Amino acid sequence: MKAFHLISKCALAFLGISALATTAIAQMPWPTKPVKLIVPAPAGSSLDLIARLLQEKLKDKWAHPIVVENKPGASGMLGTDLVAKSEPDGHTMVIGFGAPISTAPMLYSKMAYSPTKDLTPVVMTTSQANVLAVNANVPAKNVPEFVAWAKAQGGKMNYSSLGQGSSAHLTMELFLDAAGVKATHIPFNGSPPAALSVAQGDAQATFMIAPALLPHVASGKVKMLAVSTPKRTEDVRLKDLPTLMESGLPTVTSIAWNGLFVRAGTPANIVAKINADVNAALADKTVEETLSKAGMDTTGGTQADFQKLLDADAKQWAAVIQRLGVKLD
Repeated sequence: MKAFHLISKCALAFLGISALATTAIAQMPWPTKPVKLIVPAPAGSSLDLIARLLQEKLKDKWAHPIVVENKPGASGMLGTDLVAKSEPDGHTMVIGFGAPISTAPMLYSKMAYSPTKDLTPVVMTTSQANVLAVNANVPAKNVPEFVAWAKAQGGKMNYSSLGQGSSAHLTMELFLDAAGVKATHIPFNGSPPAALSVAQGDAQATFMIAPALLPHVASGKVKMLAVSTPKRTEDVRLKDLPTLMESGLPTVTSIAWNGLFVRAGTPANIVAKINADVNAALADKTVEETLSKAGMDTTGGTQADFQKLLDADAKQWAAVIQRLGVKLD
């Protein structure tokens, strides 16, 4: 019995020391060293632009260097995994997006990390609309006309995407299901070839963010019909495009989002500080204008706002992926 009490006292003492250590870490000033910001995409990408803007705006506030590291590969999972395996102290973070966070767990039977168990969402930074675009020879000026034309093709219409399981692929499948249209999927490796296929008429339609489409719109080879966001985008180049909800498809919404994540277990006060400081940076007029010119709407908001979006995103795409039976391994 004495031995039991001794063990119990030791256990309690250990727990007390652990609690004190955790409290001490939580109360430490942050950051205490350079902050590593992982970009799971190449230099020059939209994710890279967000990271460089935050780097410039936060380096003085944080009084430590912010090191941006581009780690593209495996649909964003390579860079994301580095943060999932980092120390839970907020000094390593990643700019996340849908593929390695929301849809990867449904598309791959085995992953090196769990987005829900290994990562903590901090703040949503930006969003972009997926645009419904068609070849210029498609005789439709709006979504209802396009749906009527597509139905008349009897399943012979082709659509391009950025690859199996991509946001472009899943958004189009969501659209086709809601509209009652059959079509053939032609996957490409990225937005430039997928947009080119529509411009050349090999595919008649696509969904993707605007930058790769705009040169073909300017040349008159592609028409943009609608955006997938719940409300019209702030992007001046797209502001006249109606939403799919306005166009008679209220269940078809899709947001290409970006946001910051840290390792799960990072103290709440550090997560809160990063959230507040990033929100302040996003509110800067220069940052907002730069992102807008690149086709991105600044969002910001609370950690709870971001988590709510992630939950809805995962639920929506789970249903689509299950219906399609898509697996990538």
